[in-house]
Amino acid sequence: MTARTNKPHEIVERALELSRADGCVVIADEHSTANLRWAGNALTTNGVTRGRTLTVVATVDGKEGTASGVVSRSGVTADELEPLVRAAEDAARAAGPAEDAQPLVTEVPRSPGFTDAPAETSSAVFADFAPALGEAFARAREGGRELYGFALHEMVSSYLGTSTGLRLRHDQPKGTLEVNAKSPDRTRSAWAGRSTRDFKDVDPGALDTELARRLAWAERRIELPAGRYETLLPPSAVADLLIYQMWSAAARDAAEGRTVFSKPGGGTRIGEKLTALPLTLRSDPYEPGLESSPFLLAHSSGDDASVFDNGLPLGATEWIAEGVLKHLTTTRHSAALTGLPVAPGFGNLVLEGGEDRSLEEMVANTERGLLLTCLWYIREVDPATLLLTGLTRDGVYLVENGEVVGEVNNFRFNESPVDLLGRATEAGRSEKTLPREWSDWFTRAAMPPLRVPDFNMSSVSQGV
Repeated sequence: MTARTNKPHEIVERALELSRADGCVVIADEHSTANLRWAGNALTTNGVTRGRTLTVVATVDGKEGTASGVVSRSGVTADELEPLVRAAEDAARAAGPAEDAQPLVTEVPRSPGFTDAPAETSSAVFADFAPALGEAFARAREGGRELYGFALHEMVSSYLGTSTGLRLRHDQPKGTLEVNAKSPDRTRSAWAGRSTRDFKDVDPGALDTELARRLAWAERRIELPAGRYETLLPPSAVADLLIYQMWSAAARDAAEGRTVFSKPGGGTRIGEKLTALPLTLRSDPYEPGLESSPFLLAHSSGDDASVFDNGLPLGATEWIAEGVLKHLTTTRHSAALTGLPVAPGFGNLVLEGGEDRSLEEMVANTERGLLLTCLWYIREVDPATLLLTGLTRDGVYLVENGEVVGEVNNFRFNESPVDLLGRATEAGRSEKTLPREWSDWFTRAAMPPLRVPDFNMSSVSQGV
């Protein structure tokens, strides 16, 4: 009897029955993916995969406190289930007291459909998208462009059961589309990406039109030196920067003086105005089009998550409200340490509050500046200021008198997203976007374009 012949909720129940620990959490994640890949205006591969990952968290009480052990494995058969549970228990006994120990969550209503079969994706998700992609190939071929890229759709059904009686289930679809257009001599390249739940709201033809315009801009090449430039950041680039900011917003680290959100002299910067623009950064598990799990799923413990908090209900949270820092991420443990409200991290992020202007309208109102496509290879330089470095990629364009006049060389940048928010002079209309750098980990974002008057292009990059 294999893992696929057992229903996920049955696996969860059986693992809980096998547990000899003082507390137990079991998460069964059912994965299915469908993908298309293409190169040179032709499909190259496609496929469908399915699998299961089982995570067991065992908690063991002792005189000095409660310890936890976590073990995750894929493809667990019925014969391997008890050894997995025992491995988690052994890990807990060997670990010593867990600093983040809390009573396991209780009294969360059972999810409807907990015993139902998992949701699954298939190649049918591309039923309308694939023919439209073929039409985009034909147009690109006629226009002298080559399209490369991939479309990936994933469905994860997560079943959470605990020894305290929780029985929760969430189905999470995730779709990503990335397309590169290249000139036949490969000297020009442009990128576009989209995030989607079901591929019904993405138009390959519209992406090809966007990419064709960018390749046309690149026919004129302009070399610029490093320096500070007025820069228009598109939603994708804004998402990459603010996702990293959220990942760096643990309340405990801030309270202990280790991050950009630490207050000089002690405490955190909660209540401080970070930007003069009336921007609100928020998360909501029920955000239309960006829906995420309404309860916490923690497969490991860290600065912003704790396995003891599994099943904790999640509600709408404003991280920044009208420019003022309102919340930092906390577990129940770190909330108690810092005296701040419990505010776990979320599966989506929305920045809003800008003017009702598109990126194109912001370009039209630019006397001279740079228009970026996306950011790449983002790395942290200094956690105390959240200084990040990275590269521009697939198109940096010079805007003069409201028009794009050519493509310039790529740059390495050095910037802090917190400082950027403080220096931004204009935000446009928020829209769903795909963060390019972090798309393997975080896709559900809605961001506006931002105008920064002095974006620091610290050196010239030879990348494309």
